Amino acid sequence: MMLVFLDIMLYGLHLILILFNLLGWIRRRWLRVHLWVAGLTLLSWFGLGLFYGMGYCFLTDWHWDIKRKLGEKDLPASFVEYFLEEITNRDWNTEVVDYLTVVPFVVAIIISVYLNFKKR
Repeated sequence: MMLVFLDIMLYGLHLILILFNLLGWIRRRWLRVHLWVAGLTLLSWFGLGLFYGMGYCFLTDWHWDIKRKLGEKDLPASFVEYFLEEITNRDWNTEVVDYLTVVPFVVAIIISVYLNFKKR
């Protein structure tokens, strides 16, 4: 029962984090927090990625540990790929998903950096 609860919580946390990484720059009062969260996401992808593989997400790693204990198999490397496959009921190409993940995130970071550091 606890594993099911953790799975649901991590699923929700993943979705909130993704939405915040993409849209957190919109609210002026969240600008600085958005930059920090986006920076920590990049640190996970590329910093920890040096040790665990580029694009590594510690949240996905924890989430997949829970899902494996619940009996799920053949989990993709990416939560975004998992989510897209779940909501569309089709197999997605990993490279396409990576592109659909990285490009909007980079755009959001560029906007956030600009808004955080432009003259007020």
